[in-house]
Amino acid sequence: MPTLILVRHGRSTANTAAVLAGRTPGVALDERGAAQAAALPGRLAGLPIATAVSSPLQRCRQTLEPLLAARPELTLHTEDGINECDYGDWSGRKLAELADEPLMQVVQQHPSAAAFPGGESMRAMQHRAAEAVRGWNARVERDFGSDAMYLMCSHGDIIKSLVAEALGLHLDLFQRISVEPCSVTVIRYTRLRPFLVRLGDTGDLGGLAPRENGTEAGGGGDATVGGGAGAP
Repeated sequence: MPTLILVRHGRSTANTAAVLAGRTPGVALDERGAAQAAALPGRLAGLPIATAVSSPLQRCRQTLEPLLAARPELTLHTEDGINECDYGDWSGRKLAELADEPLMQVVQQHPSAAAFPGGESMRAMQHRAAEAVRGWNARVERDFGSDAMYLMCSHGDIIKSLVAEALGLHLDLFQRISVEPCSVTVIRYTRLRPFLVRLGDTGDLGGLAPRENGTEAGGGGDATVGGGAGAP
């Protein structure tokens, strides 16, 4: 099955304002986020990305603009299943203000029980994101082959929930995972289980390129006993 490259959007104006953006329209990348996006094509150079998928929100689509300009052969698809969590009435509010809400402790300690007023539950968020990935895995494998790589640009809580799902972690543990703006997380899916190949990587990604013998980092169906030799 394919390898999924998950990119969190670059730093946004809501990030710097310490606001929970959610699905609030008009939230764009800030200056640093734009620079992070501009560096993305270089970081992904040499990786044979078959297609690109984005959350419908502006900050994700902006993050992919430099990559699409550098690779005009890439087609961009929009996927509602990897849209930001619907924070409902919390959307657009200051994080410092939300810290005093009783629900925030549930979000941090018992997220599987958290449902945002006027929005969705974190369980529903994880389920629809995981279903979207399964659907795209099948589509990419059908169109490009089982060894294909494809990219999705999404949001922090979405990516963290997908990592937890891939690792078989309960959603209540997903807050232990950290993904920075414009970081890259890579999951290699196989018939029997996924492999987490990168988590929140903000550096060089050349080690993900296919090897000369046709294998990929994190590929195959078995884990390497002892940890393996890593990238050449």
